[in-house]
Amino acid sequence: MADPVETLKGLEKTKDFFVGIDSDGCAFDTMEIKHKECFIPNIINSWDLQAVSRFAREAAEFVNLYSQWRGINRFPALVMVFDLLTDRPEAVERGYKAPQIDPLRKWIDEETKLGNPALEAKVDESSDGVLKKALEWSQAVNATVGRFVHGVPPFPFVRESLAKLTGAADAIVVSATPGEALTREWTEHDISQYVEMICGQEMGSKKEHIQYAAGGKYDADKILMIGDAPGDMKAAKANGALFYPIMPGDEADSWKRFFEEAVDKFFAGKYAGEYEEKLIAEFDAHLPDTPPWKKQ
Repeated sequence: MADPVETLKGLEKTKDFFVGIDSDGCAFDTMEIKHKECFIPNIINSWDLQAVSRFAREAAEFVNLYSQWRGINRFPALVMVFDLLTDRPEAVERGYKAPQIDPLRKWIDEETKLGNPALEAKVDESSDGVLKKALEWSQAVNATVGRFVHGVPPFPFVRESLAKLTGAADAIVVSATPGEALTREWTEHDISQYVEMICGQEMGSKKEHIQYAAGGKYDADKILMIGDAPGDMKAAKANGALFYPIMPGDEADSWKRFFEEAVDKFFAGKYAGEYEEKLIAEFDAHLPDTPPWKKQ
C-alpha cells in the first residue's frame, strides 16, 4: 500500500481554494442507519452486552450521534461506551463488568491510523487477544454496513454545492470511515466526480488529511472543512482552516445555506470572523457533553 502521507502530499493544487468534506452524517444521511443497525448490534453481540443492551445502546447513540463526540473514530468511541456503562449504576446493577481492554487503549494512544489495516498489523505482531477481538468486531461492523447501507442518497443541496465548488476549489473527502465504504457510496451516487481524492481512516486522521493535502499549498483563509461533528471542526482549526458546520438534525437546511450563501462568502473572502463564529455557536448548541441520564 502506498504511503498515505506521500499520497496526500502528492495531491496537485489546481485551484486557489481547498475544501475537505466529511461523508457520514455530513454529505450522506447514513449516521443513523450505520450506528443503530450496524455498529450497536455488533457492539452488543461481540462484547457480550446482552444483559445491558438497553444501556449499551443509549451509551453508543449518545457518543456517536448526539454528543460532542459525534463522528469520532470507531475505536475510541467503543472505549467511551464501555466507560459510560462502568459509570452507570443501572448497568452495574444488572451485572455489567467492563471488559479488560488495556491493550486496545494503548493501541489507540499510540496509533494515528485507527483503521483495520493498522490493527491487523498489530494483531499479527502481538497476537493479543483483546486486539484480535476488537478487530473481529470492526470487521463484523464493516460486513454489516456492506449488507445494510445502500440506496441512501446525499442530503439535498450536496450535489449542487459540490458542483458549485468545483469551479474554484480542489475538493477531497475527509473521513474516519473505511475507504472502501466511502468509495462505494460516493461512486454509487455519482458524486465522486466532484472530488480529487477520497480519504478514509486508512490514510490517517482528518487533521492529517487536511495537513498533508492542503498545508503549504493554499492560503489558510482559502481552506475550508465541511463537517457535522466537533472532530471535523478540530481538524480544521488544528490546521488554521475555516469550518462550515452541517447541523445535526438540520442537515438539508445547512446544505441549502451553504449553497445559497456560505460558499459565496468563502470565495469572496468574507467567511472568516463574525459569520463563521455565528455558525459555530449554533453548531455547539446542537451537541451536549453530558449524557441525558446524568441530568436527572
